[in-house]
Amino acid sequence: MRFIGITGGVGAGKSQILAYLAKRPVTRVMLADEIAHKLMEPGTDCYEKLRNRFLHEDIYLEDGHFDRNKLASAIFADDEKREALNTIVHPAVKEYVCVQAEKERKEGRISLLVLEAALLIEEHYDEICDELWYIYTSREVRRERLKASRGYSDARVDRIFASQLSEEQYRSHCSEVIDNNGALEETLAQIEEALRRKAYE
Repeated sequence: MRFIGITGGVGAGKSQILAYLAKRPVTRVMLADEIAHKLMEPGTDCYEKLRNRFLHEDIYLEDGHFDRNKLASAIFADDEKREALNTIVHPAVKEYVCVQAEKERKEGRISLLVLEAALLIEEHYDEICDELWYIYTSREVRRERLKASRGYSDARVDRIFASQLSEEQYRSHCSEVIDNNGALEETLAQIEEALRRKAYE
């Protein structure tokens, strides 16, 4: 089984690529964001730690679940709160990923395991993935996508871009670069070619 980590800047178009990979035979796709949300459900160890840390914050729904929008606003505006959340959630996500990867290797039912994570490099997933792939899309294209699909202002896009790694940093840590500036078909052809090539290395 080959374990590939996929990353790239916000607006790079990773979702379409991951949806495509999820449909491939003997392939499993894991999304770090989805795992984090699952681990933050009431009753989990992660939830209890967060609840203790953010006890007096107005970030909860009536049923006890986190109000994702309020939580995002709270941590986006406060570096200390964001760091506190990351310190609790990121190790839990990584532990979950490690357990799942080991389980898949033992069961031997899939040949490709894919993990998408925004902080793939920062959280040192290169230590557990066989290789890291970078989905490259120019800042101009990403900006237009974010404005069109999410209604983001230029100021918000600038803040997001400033908080993420540079293109050079992504490239220096990833063994494969997929150019996603053109048509989706061209991008998927690159993916298939890379997977074919890796199979023979």
